[in-house]
Amino acid sequence: MARPLVLFRPLAAILALAVSTQSVAAASCKNYSNCREAVVAWCAGSHPRADGDGDGIPCENVCRSRADVVAIMAEIGCSR
Repeated sequence: MARPLVLFRPLAAILALAVSTQSVAAASCKNYSNCREAVVAWCAGSHPRADGDGDGIPCENVCRSRADVVAIMAEIGCSR
């Protein structure tokens, strides 16, 4: 029975690499359609560089104000 597991290990590694590559590619501000999506990703740590200028507003292309960001953070329980 050990032999089938050996066959699946390379496939699992390839799938894990594909998923991790996709996550990295998705971490771009232009991929978010609204501020909530950007804040959720930023707070979850899947897009840590979303606030490149350090003003507390991730993805300024969709998040227009710090007040909007703070409100969304409160809703989702983010204390970043």
